[in-house]
Amino acid sequence: MERSYLSDMAVRLRPAARVLDLGCGAGEPIARFFIGHGFDLTGVDAAPAMIAICKERFPHATWVEADMRGLVLPLRFNAIVAWDSFFHLTRDEQRAMFPVFQKHVAPGGLLLFTSGPRDGEAVGDLYGDPLFHASLDPLEYLTLLRTCGFQVLRHQAEDPDCGLHTVWLAQADG
Repeated sequence: MERSYLSDMAVRLRPAARVLDLGCGAGEPIARFFIGHGFDLTGVDAAPAMIAICKERFPHATWVEADMRGLVLPLRFNAIVAWDSFFHLTRDEQRAMFPVFQKHVAPGGLLLFTSGPRDGEAVGDLYGDPLFHASLDPLEYLTLLRTCGFQVLRHQAEDPDCGLHTVWLAQADG
């Protein structure tokens, strides 16, 4: 369901561009997509078990066990993806992520993330365990993006062709 957004991002990148997958989980489907398209992928996840799965599935990619909220990597990336990961942070933690995005994106780089469609918090269910979700108001996301030097290229709230995901694709000033 996310293929159109991933493809949109991929066609905007040069071959072998560096892609940062924040909250990579087990590497499916996001990391697999970018690795399969020849990009230099770095995946970050706070869960050691997820990183271990990624290392087994994709041994030639770079995998980092870290919390995205305090991420400090020595590289800048041509693209950053936070698909179905960023919205598990509290609203204040999400606000604090925009300078992290800014610090890690190369000039002219892309940022793709999912959020909720409106300001609020919800607790869902994942295999019987509670799963926290939070979102800011779309205008606040827009303000945070602009403040950190990003321009929105594509935004779709509750995309019916993408499992009702709310998706943002932005580009850093070049």
